[in-house]
Amino acid sequence: MTRTKPTVVVTRKLPDVVETRMMELFDVHLNVDDKPFSADELAAAMQKCDVLVPTLTDNIDKAVINRAGPRLKLIANFGNGVDHIDVAAARAKGINVTNTPDVLTEDTADMAMALMVAVPRRLLEGAEMIRNGQFKGWSPTHMLGHRLYGKRLGIIGMGRIGTAVARRARGFGMAIHYHNRRRLRPELEAEVEATYWESLDQMLARMDVITVHCPHTPATFHLLSERRLKLLKPNSYIINLARGEILDENALVRMLQEGTLAGAGLDVFEHEPAVNQKLLAMKNVILLPHMGSATIEGRINMGEKVIINIRAFCDGHAPPDRVLPPAT
Repeated sequence: MTRTKPTVVVTRKLPDVVETRMMELFDVHLNVDDKPFSADELAAAMQKCDVLVPTLTDNIDKAVINRAGPRLKLIANFGNGVDHIDVAAARAKGINVTNTPDVLTEDTADMAMALMVAVPRRLLEGAEMIRNGQFKGWSPTHMLGHRLYGKRLGIIGMGRIGTAVARRARGFGMAIHYHNRRRLRPELEAEVEATYWESLDQMLARMDVITVHCPHTPATFHLLSERRLKLLKPNSYIINLARGEILDENALVRMLQEGTLAGAGLDVFEHEPAVNQKLLAMKNVILLPHMGSATIEGRINMGEKVIINIRAFCDGHAPPDRVLPPAT
C-alpha cells in the first residue's frame, strides 16, 4: 500500500538541495518567489496543510494559529528562535512546534568575532576610504583603533553560541566574563576561563566589550535598557547578533551620538527590517543585514533538521527538536 505523503507548505525560499529533498519525501508547496506571507496567506496555508515550515519572518501569533485547519499538526520552524510563534497557543490547539538547534552555533560565533574585531579596528571606515579614493598614504596616527588583546569581554547569554564565542575570544587573549540565568558547569567554566557575574549591572560596568547571545523573550525585552546601557564605560563597545528587541535602540543611538559609548556592531534591529536612519550616519557603527548565521552549510543543516523533524512526526515518533511552551 502506498503511504500518503504529508502536505507541507514552506513559507520562504530554501536552499535548492533542501527543497529537492523535500519534494522527494513530501507533497510540498514551495515559495519560489520568496515573498513573505501575509497573515491571511499564512492562515490560508495553515488551513490546507499537515505541516507548516515557517521562518522568523512569519508572525504566527494566537490569532493566526486559531485560524489553522484541523489537518495542521506540526509547525516545523526553519530556525532556532521561536519568539515569532505562539508556542502555547499552538499546543492548546494540538499543534506541535519544532526548531533547528545546534546548527548555527559556529557560524554565529564567527560573525560575533568578526564584528568584535571590525568595530574597534575601524575596518569598515578603512575599506570605504580605499573605495572613495581618500587614502593618501600611511602615517603614525592614521586610522588608529583599539586592540582586543587584554580586553575584558562580557557575554550576555552563555548558551551554545555564547560559549563558542568565549572559546574564540580566548584565542584573541581576551578575559572572559559572562552573565547567564544559570552558572556554567565548573568544568566548562574552567575550560573557557570564564568569570561568572550573577549581577548583570555589575558586569556591564566593568567590561570593554559586550556581546549579546540570549534569546528574545518577554523577560529579555530591553534587557539592555537605557539605565543599563549607561552603566557601560565610555570606551566600550557593544555587539548584538541575538535579537534587536533585547537592546533599547533609541537609547543606544543617543549614547553613540553623545560619545558615551565607543561603538557598536549590530546584525539585528529592534524594528527589523527597518533600520534607524541615525545609525546609518555613524562611522563607529557596523550594520549587517541579519546575516550572522548565513552560511550555505548552516542553511542546509537547518533544512536537514526540518526534514528529520517532519519525518519523525509523520512516522508517529516524537520529533527530536520539539519546543515546549515556557513554564508559567
